[in-house]
Amino acid sequence: MTRAAIFGLLLVLASAALVDVSIAAQQFPARPVRFVVPFAPGGSTDTLARTIGVKLADTLGQQVVVDNRPGGNGDIGMLIVAKAPADGHTIVLGYIANLAIAPSLYAKMPYDPLKDFAPITQPASSPNVLTAHPSVQAKTLQELIALAKAKPGQVSFASTGVASVGHLTGELINNLAGIRMTHVPYKGSGQAVTDILGGHVQVMFSGFSSTLHHIKSGRLRALAVTGPKRSNALPDVRTLSEQGFPGVEATAWYGIMAPAGTPRPAIARLHGEIVKILKLPDVTRKLEGLGFEIVGSTPEQLTAYMRSEIKKWEKVVKASGAKSD
Repeated sequence: MTRAAIFGLLLVLASAALVDVSIAAQQFPARPVRFVVPFAPGGSTDTLARTIGVKLADTLGQQVVVDNRPGGNGDIGMLIVAKAPADGHTIVLGYIANLAIAPSLYAKMPYDPLKDFAPITQPASSPNVLTAHPSVQAKTLQELIALAKAKPGQVSFASTGVASVGHLTGELINNLAGIRMTHVPYKGSGQAVTDILGGHVQVMFSGFSSTLHHIKSGRLRALAVTGPKRSNALPDVRTLSEQGFPGVEATAWYGIMAPAGTPRPAIARLHGEIVKILKLPDVTRKLEGLGFEIVGSTPEQLTAYMRSEIKKWEKVVKASGAKSD
C-alpha cells in the first residue's frame, strides 16, 4: 500500500471516529446520569446536589441518580469520577476542600483538580458566618480583634477540622489582623456547635446551615459574614470587607465537574440545563434560605476561579502549618 493510500485510510478512520463522537454527543444523555456527592447524606453538598438533581432529571429526560461516596475527606468520590468514562453520564459536585485546598495540604494527591476534570459550572457558594457565644464581649469583628489582642491565645475558635474552610478562615483573620486566636478542631459540625452553645469555645467560623437557627433564636451572636456581599439570610450582618478588610473573602464554594475529556456538547448541555435550574424561583428561594449564594458560572470562569483559589489558600495553608498525610 502506498503512503498516499495509507494516509487516505487514516483520514477515513479519523473521520469515522469524529462522527462516532459527534453522534454520541448529540444523543447525550443516552442513559441515567450518575451525580456523585463525595460526602455523606444530609450535609450542604448533598442538599445542593439533590436540589439540582431532581430538576435536572426533568430537563434531561433521564434519571439523575445522586450517589453519596463519602470517605477520605471527599477524595474517594472525586477519584471515582476522575476515572469514570468521559461521556457526560458521570458528574461530581466538588467542594472547595477538594478543588482548592487539598493541593496545598497533601504532598501527593490521587487526582489533579485542574487536569483530571472538565469544569461544568460553579452552581453556588456558601459564605461562612463568624458567630460568638453571648458571653463574649464583642459584637463586631473589630471588637473581637481588640479582645484577642488584649488576651493573646485566650480567645478560642472552633472549626469542623484541621484545614477545613472554617479553620483556614480563622487563620486568615489571625494573619491579617496580627492576632493569635487558638484553633479548636472538631470532627464535624455537631460537637463544635454543641460546645460553642455551651460556652466551651468562644467563637466559630461555620457554614450557615450549622448555626443560622441558633443565631435567629439569640443563642449565638453573628459578628461577620465572609462572602463578598451581605447574605440574604443575615442582611444586617456586615462582611469582612465592611469591617476593615476590603476585598477579603473566605467563601465555601462548589463546582460541578465531569471527567477530563468529556465532549464539549455534553458539557454545554449540562451547563445550560443547570444554569436554567439555578434561576428557577423555587430553587433560588430554597437555596438562598439555606445560606447559599447562586452563581451559575461558565466552565471557563470556574477554571479561572479554581486557579485563583488554589493560589490564595496555598498561602494560608502554609502560614497555618496545617499538613495531612
